[in-house]
Amino acid sequence: MKTNKLLKHPNQIRTYFKAEIPLLIIVTISGLIYNIGMLAGPYFEGQLAQCLYDITRNKATWHDMWILALLYVFVIALVQIARAIKRFGVRRFANDISRSMRRNLYNSLVHRPQETDLGSLLTNAIADVDVCAEGIRKFTTELFDTGVVMIAYVCMLLHYDWKLTILCCLFTPIAYLVANQMKNVVTLANAAYKQSASDLSRMTMDRIENSLTYRVYGREQNRDAAYEKALSDYERKSAKANLFEGSLTPLYDAIAMLGAVMILYFGGKNVMGTGWIRWNLAAFTTFLACFTKLAVKTSHAAKLFNAVQKAEVSWKRIQPLMEEPIEDDFQADEVPFTPVTLSFDHVSIGSLLQDITFTAKPGEIIGITGEVASGKSVLGKILIGEVDYAGSITLNGKEFRDLSENEKISYISYMGHDPQLLSVSFADNIQLGTNVSAQPYLELTDLDTDLKNRSIAESIGDAGSMLSGGQQARLALARTLAHARSILILDDPFAAVDKNTETKVLKNIRKTFPEHTILLISHRLYHFPSFSHVLYLHDHTGTFLTHADMLKQEVGYKKLFEGSDRHDEK
Repeated sequence: MKTNKLLKHPNQIRTYFKAEIPLLIIVTISGLIYNIGMLAGPYFEGQLAQCLYDITRNKATWHDMWILALLYVFVIALVQIARAIKRFGVRRFANDISRSMRRNLYNSLVHRPQETDLGSLLTNAIADVDVCAEGIRKFTTELFDTGVVMIAYVCMLLHYDWKLTILCCLFTPIAYLVANQMKNVVTLANAAYKQSASDLSRMTMDRIENSLTYRVYGREQNRDAAYEKALSDYERKSAKANLFEGSLTPLYDAIAMLGAVMILYFGGKNVMGTGWIRWNLAAFTTFLACFTKLAVKTSHAAKLFNAVQKAEVSWKRIQPLMEEPIEDDFQADEVPFTPVTLSFDHVSIGSLLQDITFTAKPGEIIGITGEVASGKSVLGKILIGEVDYAGSITLNGKEFRDLSENEKISYISYMGHDPQLLSVSFADNIQLGTNVSAQPYLELTDLDTDLKNRSIAESIGDAGSMLSGGQQARLALARTLAHARSILILDDPFAAVDKNTETKVLKNIRKTFPEHTILLISHRLYHFPSFSHVLYLHDHTGTFLTHADMLKQEVGYKKLFEGSDRHDEK
């Protein structure tokens, strides 16, 4: 298997087995050799016991004993080599499955909407993958170490005395029936334990993230009491789940070993010559040893049921997250620049915005503004696929919704209202793992002035916590411009920036990106008179005019502009 590849149909268990067929072939061959070879143990134990008995009666010599012992050691050595190969193969198989599950899960999570129940998601994503992989490992291991060897043991027992075999093995299915009856109990206990662990994780994160709020409102004691209650619930359910899993194995062992009583009684008769068949000491020893190993394997099989049941619980939790993989092999920066005309034709967004129509051509800057909650930011999010819309949006005449995801990415660069900075250095925030030089974009956004005494390799703190609001906005703008596509969507790029800096940065953008189509969303309207057109959002619709015409026709826009101008003067 090429472990760097995402698997198709990751929500199906058989997918992971199919991907490991070559390794499973090795596991199968070595497993068969090992487990069939396990018959050598009881056989040679019986022969050695018989040889020792014959020595006491002068029917064999110590030389015979040494030859038999050496042969026993040689055969067991071969069997153990096969066992080592099988165990390594199974462990590698489980590791590969765990890696594949984690890789596909990661791919699914980064391409789906952000989850709100973060505590539950983290529990599923981290713990349940390990449980599933461990369940698959145990299943594969016991398929050979229990299934194959049990068949081999039963065949050997039947060879020695089929009547006694049936009699003593009657207790084996009883152990299985008990295990099956306990299935629901074990499953429910583990499901409750997992849910409690999820609740505890969620409450822990809530307590940490909102600690200041709880402190300010004097609710810390209340939250601590709730946390202690959740912790106690987790401890009880964890103990219950472990109790069921740990205490059942001795029960299975005891039930299965009841057959040994039958062997001692009826097998003894066989040795004495009064049973169903005549045995010597070697046959009796081999039969008893073989059954003992069979009984132990029976308990292992019953224990396997418990492990598989736990894995089933985890798989049901994680399966909905295992979505079809999306290959992240597209590099938008490698797509040649193409000037783009963007057109909105009677576009609506639910009840928020209706009948939005405008056209933005290459080299134009369209200023978008409106009152608070008028839909300015939502309008920009349409073009990054976060908001559904009705109507038509075209890029150079191509319908936007008909474009592939890669085509959309190749056309659009987006700077959101929230800077969403990474907790790394200035340079790393701009480069995003590419070879683009960060310095020109620091200069373009006038951040180089702020960094005269700082290095671009210096960390900006947790999500930019070591920067001012204006610096955060300009660093986010520098990142967007460093990866500029044909259309630039800039949502409030000059937040907390003084008028002189805004003027300087805007001048740099005009000079550096003369053929780009720019949508600039802002409540600061100082530079709107110099823009090609203005889209003013109001009353759940929008008006698209030049700044001069907008002042004449829209009283609301005039008030916004005059109010923004007075604010800037202050």
